[in-house]
Amino acid sequence: MTSPSPRFAGLDGLRALAVLLVVVYHLFPGWLLQSGFVGVDVFFVISGFLITSLLLREHDRTGRIALGAFWARRARRLLPALAVVVTVSASVAWLIGGDVLLGLGRQVLGAITFSSNWASISAGASYFAGTQPELLRNLWSLAVEEQFYVLWPLLLPVFLLLPRRGMRAAVAMVLAAASLAWAAQLVGIGAASVDLTRAYYGTDTHAFGLLLGVALAFALAGRTAWSASARPSIGGVVPAWTAVIGTASVIGIIIVGALPGGAERYPLVPAIASALTAVAIAAATHAGSWFGHALDVAPLRWIGERSYGIYLWHWPIVVLLALATTGGFLEESVPVSVGLGAAALTLGVSAASYRLLEQPVRRLGFRGAGRALWARLHSTPSRRFGAIATVGVGALVLGGTTAAVAAAPPVSSSQAVVEAGQRALDAASAAPTPSGGSAASPTATPIATATQGPDGEPLPPAPVTVSGDRVTAVGDSVMLASAGGLLDELPGVQIDAEVSRSMWAGSKIIDRLSDQGALRDYVVVGLGTNGPVDSDALQGIYDRVGRDRTLVLVTAFAPRDWIPGVNAELTAFAASHPGVVIADWSGAIAPHADVLAGDGIHPGETGGRIYADTVTHAVDAVANQRAQTRYQVQLIRWATSRTFAPAPSS
Repeated sequence: MTSPSPRFAGLDGLRALAVLLVVVYHLFPGWLLQSGFVGVDVFFVISGFLITSLLLREHDRTGRIALGAFWARRARRLLPALAVVVTVSASVAWLIGGDVLLGLGRQVLGAITFSSNWASISAGASYFAGTQPELLRNLWSLAVEEQFYVLWPLLLPVFLLLPRRGMRAAVAMVLAAASLAWAAQLVGIGAASVDLTRAYYGTDTHAFGLLLGVALAFALAGRTAWSASARPSIGGVVPAWTAVIGTASVIGIIIVGALPGGAERYPLVPAIASALTAVAIAAATHAGSWFGHALDVAPLRWIGERSYGIYLWHWPIVVLLALATTGGFLEESVPVSVGLGAAALTLGVSAASYRLLEQPVRRLGFRGAGRALWARLHSTPSRRFGAIATVGVGALVLGGTTAAVAAAPPVSSSQAVVEAGQRALDAASAAPTPSGGSAASPTATPIATATQGPDGEPLPPAPVTVSGDRVTAVGDSVMLASAGGLLDELPGVQIDAEVSRSMWAGSKIIDRLSDQGALRDYVVVGLGTNGPVDSDALQGIYDRVGRDRTLVLVTAFAPRDWIPGVNAELTAFAASHPGVVIADWSGAIAPHADVLAGDGIHPGETGGRIYADTVTHAVDAVANQRAQTRYQVQLIRWATSRTFAPAPSS
């Protein structure tokens, strides 16, 4: 049995603040805490400070650091809950199936080897990609901490060779600054998603919070008070400044967590949160301060004690709950009902884990817990049933995890539908061109004109259908995923679509097709998915299409904050420019979003048909409107000729 670890006043309250920041950020995106991910940095500073303080305390008391005992304590603290989260989450994901299984083998391997962050970097995963339901994504930060727990006790004796406390703190601060500078350098190189993720996930580039906590522990060594040995005093200079500074720092952390677009200002925003956390810890742990005890008010202490389990469980639960109830997971738009349900379930599961699993293992150790389970198997029938049920559930989730890893798809559903569209496009390009026309110089199908009635009056035209060999389509991955549907609806259509295109690429593509003599009567442009659109980009496309052709702009549909602005810009441009019409893909697919891939953007076979129908109807509507206009003109001419015709001679 292990003795309870001493406590620093206020750390449980700060842990509660940290986990609440992260949970609200993930479960209620777009609410107040738009940069709530900085809660992880609060955890890092606490861990660096607490672990270093515990190791220094042991060294001062015994003259040495027992590495085996330290790592055993960390294992008892971390591994039981982690093992249950990984196996249970993977088993439930296996029952749901789909994109949530993508990369699960890599995620499980990263979890059991404490390398989730590096495994994600090597796989090109992104922390800030809100459309990929990566089940164990939150374990990246646990991996960083676990790597710290392994390496730091080995490096600490080197720091202890320095004669003064201030020198040790200064070296730790230099290392923290180096980590921060390296992160800023990586982000500054490209400022792309891959660079941001590398800088965010990397142990080397996100160690500044841990090292800041280490520096704080060195600086305050011997000057802090354990909560069991010092009680707050009322009045006096020390309680006054700790209360003011500590309260201001906590408020500052919350303000930083509420900043919009904090991810785009990495590592500055997490660095500010880390510095404020260090100030809060210094104020909370100062001897004689009541601020730390105020932070440990009962509700916050309850959450803080269970913060590890809450952090572990909240992300898999919200992903799985969203998939089970809505059929998809879009981090940027988690339904409020799903967020509330996930919050309640997270609290319940983490409380049960803390009481029934984490605390018994911490108190008894792995062997002691095993002996207790064995004793239950040989106890009363009710206790025996509970033990057998525990063993049975453990076997089931281990089997479910194995099955989930084996069933993981090779690519995501969005990638699969885009690849299917590319195959359809390649097959159409490889097919022989019918005689009498070519892809570059299509033979135009004549537009139907009005015929004459018995008295010579023009009759209304028959409905017009535009053939595919009069249509050029330029688009992004959404159009590419819909290529099969477009080819079925508009045989002979010319499609030029690629992944990750924006509207700014449109002008060059139109120029190239025009130079090749391949630009047809109707030019369909679907380039609104991958970024904001402005009138200059649209005007450039419009000028190159020319007045003798029709420009069809396809609206965009995606869980991205710029999409409403894109569609408003497209609609306004069409209203103010003759020869421009809208194909409202957004309006057509919104009631059928369930036919989209897991990212909520790319259409599968059914969605591709909806996309093709939307484009076809827009093109045909223009042709029919023009035929109707010609009919009206002919009708007016016929009526005029009848009115002013000379009377027949007698």
